[in-house]
Amino acid sequence: MCGRYCIDDESNILEMNEIIREANERFKETSKLSAMKTGEIFPADIVPVIRAAGSYRYVDLMQWGYPRWNSSGVIINARAETVLEKPMFKGSFESMRCIIPTTGFFEWKHENGKVKKDKYLLRLNDNPMLYLAGLYNTYKDNEGKPYNSFVILTTNANDSVRPIHNRMPVILTDEKKDIWLHDKTLSQLLLNDDNNAELELITKK
Repeated sequence: MCGRYCIDDESNILEMNEIIREANERFKETSKLSAMKTGEIFPADIVPVIRAAGSYRYVDLMQWGYPRWNSSGVIINARAETVLEKPMFKGSFESMRCIIPTTGFFEWKHENGKVKKDKYLLRLNDNPMLYLAGLYNTYKDNEGKPYNSFVILTTNANDSVRPIHNRMPVILTDEKKDIWLHDKTLSQLLLNDDNNAELELITKK
């Protein structure tokens, strides 16, 4: 599961600063830009997301979470193992795959099916950036205006995450980012790919 993540815009994180700069330029003087969040990201926040445009990729602003039609709240994750079986996600996988840029994600320790108070920030040992696989779709708000929302794909936890939780986001290494955005056939293989990223766990209060 991935219930929160972070976008740090410190001056030394050049990739994230470039993503935020592109969002600022593309959405200058719009309500989307004024709603964009950084820092600790919560469900339903508006954040930068990378999507495809032909053979290229660009930064868009989207809301985290597909709307629930029969209740309040949003659906923020999709299980990689069953994404091709679920009508809500299958269409998105066909042509609306995206990448969520982060500087880490948060998790709480689980024991015997119960959530503990222990909060951790998980990030790569050797890189301040962490890219997650996602899907998006277009919906309409209460006024009939279209907007894009995304979900984060999750998979079985690897050795780094398993001590605190049995699920984790699908992490995209540099060589897998373009595959995920542009190649549907190879992207299916990534759904079952080993998540071998070595993550460090930082205790948070």
